[in-house]
Amino acid sequence: MKKTNLIKYSDQLAIWLMELGYTHYFYVGGGNIMHLTESLSKYLVGIPVVHEVAAGIAAEYFNEISTNGRALALVTTGPGITNTVTAIAGAWLESRELLVIGGQVKTIDLATNGLRARGIQEVNGVDLLKPSTKISCQIKKPIDAENLRSVVSASWLPRKGPVFLEIPLDVQAVNVEPQSMKKIDVGIVLPRISEKDLEEVVVRFNESCKPVLLIGGGVSYRMAVKLQSRFQKLQIPLMTTYNGADRIDGDASYFLGRPNTWGQRSSNIIIQQSDLIIAVGTRLGMQQTGFNWQEFGRDAHIIQIEIDPAELKKGHPTVDKGICVDADDFLKRFTAHKLTTKNRWLMYARKIRSAVPRVENVNQTAEGFLSPYKFITSLENLTNENDLIIPCSSGSAFTLAMQLYKQKLGQRILTNKSLASMGYGLSGAIGACIGGDNKRRTILIEGDGGFAQNMQEVGTAEINNLNLKIFIFHDQGHASIRMTQKSYFKGRYLGCDRTSGLGLPTWNKLFKAWDVPVIEVNQGYEVDALFLEHFKNPGLCAFIVQIDPDQTYFPKISSRVTDTGSMESNPIDQMTPDIDYLTGIIF
Repeated sequence: MKKTNLIKYSDQLAIWLMELGYTHYFYVGGGNIMHLTESLSKYLVGIPVVHEVAAGIAAEYFNEISTNGRALALVTTGPGITNTVTAIAGAWLESRELLVIGGQVKTIDLATNGLRARGIQEVNGVDLLKPSTKISCQIKKPIDAENLRSVVSASWLPRKGPVFLEIPLDVQAVNVEPQSMKKIDVGIVLPRISEKDLEEVVVRFNESCKPVLLIGGGVSYRMAVKLQSRFQKLQIPLMTTYNGADRIDGDASYFLGRPNTWGQRSSNIIIQQSDLIIAVGTRLGMQQTGFNWQEFGRDAHIIQIEIDPAELKKGHPTVDKGICVDADDFLKRFTAHKLTTKNRWLMYARKIRSAVPRVENVNQTAEGFLSPYKFITSLENLTNENDLIIPCSSGSAFTLAMQLYKQKLGQRILTNKSLASMGYGLSGAIGACIGGDNKRRTILIEGDGGFAQNMQEVGTAEINNLNLKIFIFHDQGHASIRMTQKSYFKGRYLGCDRTSGLGLPTWNKLFKAWDVPVIEVNQGYEVDALFLEHFKNPGLCAFIVQIDPDQTYFPKISSRVTDTGSMESNPIDQMTPDIDYLTGIIF
């Protein structure tokens, strides 16, 4: 007798994903995911995008912002899968949650015995994505609820990362008996610091004269907000990495900025003068320490709190004590201890912060253009505590925003600096905006060269009526590449602007193709009535910021070509130009 309670496996998967907390999926339609696309639409909100890379990036940013749901990326086989490689690599390097479900040809059509491909558009997505995923696997026959849970939940903890699940077309369509997913806690118990190690860190801090607590993205936003009153009471000298930028209010009395290769000069000076660096939830990558990592914290005892043991063993920078434990638990218990105040050191550090101007008078902006430095500092005054700030991921627009922008507690600042891929900004802003239920104004700051790489997603923002404000640095090409070629190759420009062969659109015309309002931004924009109307009112609008193509960007870490042809960088406290702001400031 034929069973009547069978359901299509793709329907069962959709139900299980909903039970695991997924509420949205970003996708590009395809024949080999037709069952999954239809099934997910019954239980989740589907957001079509124009290009698959946008699906992965949007899902990553959605998951970082949303407090009441998860998003995944759904892509078809062949080019659908290969188009997601950049997004998956970005989530991998930034240790972020991302589930990508890919279609595949029918199991009977899978290539065997050394064939490159048998099925149409067949690509071995599993092997292609293994190096950049926590799990990359194919389902050749239906798996049960608990097996699916174990695969999917790998993306969440202990160190987040992408998971790729490939499902052939016939497996999606097979009929199965429905099965409920048990309501159990998927949470993984993270390692906690021992009382002995914690006491050692506390003693080190209390005995130090010039300590710095460096908070990274491994400290959750939730925990950082919870500890604000404790930070304020203890007046711990505190800095953040770029990924931890939104964990502290920019005006907090104990906040000493964001050190980095492209960081704030004052912060770089302070951290290099410290005698103790407690790095919590940061892998201390080379962008953080500088490429001359041997000089990072040259006189400091460095303690690193990091969940991945491989990061503690990598050897750069030299760490005096690496502790493989949960950053949130450490920070909560560390700040619960009685910690000695460091008033003298904090006062000295504040003097450095005051002496070194946030916008240094060393840059050149031609007449008729808006200084990008003045743009950022003016824009921050127009934002509010509920805004989402997306400073793209590479180039001058990114580095300048992260170097300058003073955050307000409550804002979220999100980027993907590890991969630093051009074209990340718009897709990320779309995911973040939807992750915030489109109730939070989302502000994207992107260079024209980077924006051009995924500008097709303007259509996705427009059709979803997103509250998204797009600021494009119009400097006529790849400004950072132009700077490099000017500095190292005597201005022999190659592929960086129209004169060297790079074709970029006329921006005013481009946005009109989607009927998106577009406004030119120049000097005095912050008091312009038309600008303020579009910036303050909900909806999508593009703002073209007129930037000098020959704009200089200082301070920065300089490198030089050695006699052997290799590159050698200065330590992070020796930024170009070499200006002494500290005359008369003594600790």
